[in-house]
Amino acid sequence: MNLADHLNVRWLGRTEFAHALALQEELAAKKREDASLEDQLLLLEHEPVYTIGRTPDRSSLLGSTHLPHPVFSINRGGQATYHGPGQLMGYPIIDLRRWGQDLHKYLRWLEQLLIDVLAQYRIVAQRRESLTGVWVENRKIASIGVGVRHWITMHGFALNVRGDLSPFDHIVPCGINNVAITSMEKETKKSFTVANIARAVEILALDSIVSLRVASETQVMNA
Repeated sequence: MNLADHLNVRWLGRTEFAHALALQEELAAKKREDASLEDQLLLLEHEPVYTIGRTPDRSSLLGSTHLPHPVFSINRGGQATYHGPGQLMGYPIIDLRRWGQDLHKYLRWLEQLLIDVLAQYRIVAQRRESLTGVWVENRKIASIGVGVRHWITMHGFALNVRGDLSPFDHIVPCGINNVAITSMEKETKKSFTVANIARAVEILALDSIVSLRVASETQVMNA
């Protein structure tokens, strides 16, 4: 059996945040009820919006009355961030019971997926100790924030491809003071489309998800 068949990747184009959130919740609920349903990766970009995770500390929003776009409080980890046109969103709806039930391994898979995609465009990206996400030197190019319930994942990653980064100036992005936000366009001085980068992510995701299976099989062998 081809392990890539376990992941159905869908490009949704420009999608309102509320619609994408409702779709994620619907797909996750169905997977909780029926474990045989295939895993999915939704790729899209949003109209401008701010989100913040499940935390009582909302200081990263710097208040909310000054913000130029709506704010959504959602069931992921982490502080405030911005999503908008020019940013590739990836929402994996994955049953981690199939892939080892290892949240740490899953987060590292997401990071490595983005690092490998960026490498294809000659952008040298990396992880930073204790800071989930992907960085180019000290500049943040992608954020990761996930929600997991009954081992079914929601939310995922935001990769800055192109466009206006100024909405980040209205918040403390991911709760990190004085962080510099960058994009593929800014790093390379070249033009990209979100749809083309989504296709590159799709190809690598289908190829690399096998690494989660390997982790699962190793755990069984060592049990």
